[in-house]
Formats: sequence, C-alpha cells, structure tokens
Amino acid sequence: MTTEAATERRAGRPRSERAEKAIVEATLDLLAAESGVAGVTIEAVASRAGVGKTTIYRRWPNKEALIVHALAAVKRPLPEPSGGSVRADLLQLASTLGAERKRKHAKCFWNVAGGAEKYPELYARYRHDIIEPRRAVIRGVLSRGVETGELRADLDLEVGVTMLIGPLTTRPPGEGLPDGYAEAVVDTLLRGIGAPPE
Repeated sequence: MTTEAATERRAGRPRSERAEKAIVEATLDLLAAESGVAGVTIEAVASRAGVGKTTIYRRWPNKEALIVHALAAVKRPLPEPSGGSVRADLLQLASTLGAERKRKHAKCFWNVAGGAEKYPELYARYRHDIIEPRRAVIRGVLSRGVETGELRADLDLEVGVTMLIGPLTTRPPGEGLPDGYAEAVVDTLLRGIGAPPE
C-alpha cells in the first residue's frame, strides 16, 4: 500500500465512524418520536443523518437490524455483579435499571415494546439480542442465591427475574424513580423469595 493510499484509508475511518454515529442518532431520534417504529424508514434515517441510503445498507440489511443496533448502542449489557451477596448484587442491578430511565432515548424502548404486536420480528430480535442477555445476568444472581442458600430452593428463576424488572421498567419513560425505590423493590422481592429462617 502506498503512503498516499494509507493516508486516505486512515482519513476515511473517522468519516465512517462519524457517519455511523449520525445514523444511530437519527434512528434513535425517529424511534423516540410519536410515530415510533413506523417513523423509522431507511429514507428518513438517511435524510436526517445526511448520508445516502447505500451507506446504511452497506452496514445493515434492513430497518429492523438498524433499530436493534441503535438500541444496543445505548442499552448496553448489565454489569456483572460482584457476587458479594444476593441483596447487594440485586441492588446494584436495580439501581442501574432505574438510572437508565433518565436517559435521552428511554422512550425508544417503550415504543419498541409497545409495537410488539405490530412488529413481532423486530420485538423478537430486540428481546433476543438486548433483553435476554440482561435477564441472564439477573438470572445468574438468583441462581447463585439458590445455591448459597440465600434464596428459596424452589424459586422459579424466570418469575424472580420478572418480579425485579417489572417495577423498574413499567413506569412511563423519562420518569425517574423516587429515592430509595430500587432498594424497596429489592427488599420487597427478597421477603418473598428469600430462604425461610431455619
């Protein structure tokens, strides 16, 4: 590769990164709008991001793949808890889930979940790629709790996961949680699923 070609390649990478960032932001902005998923089209994203449609199609085969990628960019996997105690781990996870509600693009996830019936393939991919890995982290904490005897031996892990996530995610997007709410959710849950005293 010539020095000139190498320089062009290095110079092209930032432009590519800028284009991808603009595409993701445009997708999220459209998804958060009142029209939700219906308002996200490749044409609309391209126009808003200031790129050509071919630039988008080179990266994503369709709008569903683009939307899931954009959501993954702002809804990263939950942190792996320290493993100190079930209560400490669940409180860390609950606090993380609660803090996400204040983020700029919180409404995007609300719109995707709300459009599950109309866009089942999109929702299935969103759940598989983004939601399930997060549930797996919580499931792991509960499973360890059963093994250590902190939680009931007959605990249904899926029910436990849903019982933690539900109170933290069903409020309207953008609405913060009251002080101490995450802790109250965890402690209330543990009163039901904690191992009975000997």
